[in-house]
Amino acid sequence: MKKLTFVSLVLLMLVAGCQTAQKNILDSDGESQVKARAMQTRYFDTDDKKQTLQTTIATLQDLGFVIDKASFELGSISATKLHGYNIRMTVVVIPRGEDQMTVRANAQYNIEPIRDPLVYQQFFDALAKGMFLTAHTDE
Repeated sequence: MKKLTFVSLVLLMLVAGCQTAQKNILDSDGESQVKARAMQTRYFDTDDKKQTLQTTIATLQDLGFVIDKASFELGSISATKLHGYNIRMTVVVIPRGEDQMTVRANAQYNIEPIRDPLVYQQFFDALAKGMFLTAHTDE
C-alpha cells in the first residue's frame, strides 16, 4: 500500500510539473514576444542590402564588437564584445518590399537574452547615424 501511494505521488508530481512547464512555454509566446520583436527590429529606407550589411558591420565594430561571421548571401552578422562583458550580437538584414530593409538584432549576455531596450536603442541609434552618413556620402 505504501508503495502504491508513493508511485501515485510521483505520478501526480510529474503531471503537475508538465502542466506548469506547458503553461510557462505558452505564456512566453504572448505580449512579451511582441515587445521583444519591436525593440529588436528597425526598418531603413534603402534597397541596398549589401550597403546596409556593410554599415551594420562598421557600426558593430565602432561599438567594440569583433565580427565572428558575416554572410552577405544570408544577410546575417554575428559579433562578440569581450571588454568586461561576454555579449554576442546577431544581426539579420532582409528586404522589406522593394525600398526598405529590415534590420533585426538579437543580443545575449553569456547565454541569456538581453531584454534591456537601452542596449538595442544604442545599437540602432548608432546604425541610423551610419546609414544616414552612408546615404549622404554616396551622393
